[in-house]
Amino acid sequence: MRRIRPATRLPSARPHRMLAAGTVLLLAAGPAALAPAPTPTPTAGPTPTATTGPAGPADRGSRLYLESCASCHGPQGQGTQLGPSLIDVGAASVDFQVSTGRMPLTHKVQEARREEPAFSADDIAALVDHVSSFGGGPQIPRVAPGNLGSGRELFAANCAPCHGATGAGAVLTNGWIAPPLDRATPVQVAEAIRVGPGLMPVFPSQVLTDAQVNDLTTYVGRLRSERLDRGGNPLGRLGPSAEGLVAWLVTVVFLVGAVRWLGRRAGQ
Repeated sequence: MRRIRPATRLPSARPHRMLAAGTVLLLAAGPAALAPAPTPTPTAGPTPTATTGPAGPADRGSRLYLESCASCHGPQGQGTQLGPSLIDVGAASVDFQVSTGRMPLTHKVQEARREEPAFSADDIAALVDHVSSFGGGPQIPRVAPGNLGSGRELFAANCAPCHGATGAGAVLTNGWIAPPLDRATPVQVAEAIRVGPGLMPVFPSQVLTDAQVNDLTTYVGRLRSERLDRGGNPLGRLGPSAEGLVAWLVTVVFLVGAVRWLGRRAGQ
């Protein structure tokens, strides 16, 4: 009887298919698949950024002073060869000089004249606060309505000899002037009384009380509101002699013109 051998079991093709598929995927992934996995690091939060808000009054005043004043008065207000010290001058002096446009100067002059202010009201307040930190001095006066009659008497005794009876100003000695008061505000008048800018004397509270300063500012305000030139063109308020000379010149020119016109008529 023939002996039948058991059938030999062929190896399964499934493992070979799996191996081939894995090789294809590995090659498709490329070097990224072969690279080692990155070591996890703690996640960094957002980097805080410094928030810069608007500059406060102190910062603004300091910046304005360094930009416009320190070159003459020194970074700490100690003064230089170009400008006096601002230590202990007081808020009233700084406010008067800056609000009337006398400071900062664009060039060296003997006497600063009134101009348009170089700063806004807020910038002036910040600058005044910064310079006030250098020391004491007169503060900005608080002006209130005063007595008109008392102010007229005080003005005639203390102000009219330099500024004129109408506050029109006058020429003083050595090229100095007493400026006209037609543009001065009540606060600026009171500040000038207390600090004495230029050749003007200082009138402390021992000489003129706050009530008297109010009387003066009230009267100066009345002068500003009055029409000082009702008679016509003021001609720069050069005085009666100059005005008379101009009147004579105009009259002579008119007479010469009239004579020539009459002569031409007669010749015809």
